[in-house]
Amino acid sequence: MRRLAGCLAALVIAWPMLALSEFNPWALFTSGNLAVIGGFLAGFFPPDGSPAFLALLLKATLETLAMATAGIALALLIGAPLGFVTTRALSVSRIGPGPGRVRAGIVRQAARWLLMVLRAIPEIVWALLFVRVFGLGPAAGVLALAITYGGMLGKVYAEILESTDTRPARALLEGGSGRLAALCYGLLPNTAQELASYTVYRWECAVRASVVMGFVGAGGLGQLMDQSMKMLNGGEASSILLVFLALVLLADLLSNALRRLLA
Repeated sequence: MRRLAGCLAALVIAWPMLALSEFNPWALFTSGNLAVIGGFLAGFFPPDGSPAFLALLLKATLETLAMATAGIALALLIGAPLGFVTTRALSVSRIGPGPGRVRAGIVRQAARWLLMVLRAIPEIVWALLFVRVFGLGPAAGVLALAITYGGMLGKVYAEILESTDTRPARALLEGGSGRLAALCYGLLPNTAQELASYTVYRWECAVRASVVMGFVGAGGLGQLMDQSMKMLNGGEASSILLVFLALVLLADLLSNALRRLLA
């Protein structure tokens, strides 16, 4: 009964939101729209497998992978140190009422605000800005991913480190150990799998985001998809979609392999 009441309350809250967003799925099933969708999807078969297009597809795929990987690598350089700073379980000053307690709290809060600012602006907005600065090409996408995903990684890393049993790290700090040693021997043994899994998941998100940023001129598969859609070439579009599926499958396999390796 309580669950039913919760569902009804959620519907009452969600209904005005759906009305404001003009959500009308029934429009998809009108006769005119069904004909348009059917004709559009029919153009996707068969996928384009011509050597000339496959060469373009390979180049765009490598460009997308390079953009996502470079963006995540830079995001790690931003997010990992900030996550380390904001993890309260690694704070030496919280052990006792030392003179640096207030200063450490200010530094942690400043790092949290910085992470919030970094992840608050979507990567597509940064990409639009950097395309104006650097011109068309993957460089804009790499920087956009590095800034936004650096903020996300730092926040989630800190939450993962604090969600585990922090007593080993606390014991090391109280015994005079440094923060880095407390991280390596007190927190990472229990969180390495989750950290690796989230990092690979964020790389998968970076691949998808790279595709979206390609529509604004950041290169890669997105730019190729944009050209195919504008030319109404469904065969090329379906080939590109198959590559998307393969990349997501690759990320899934990589995540599972890392989790087994760190188990």
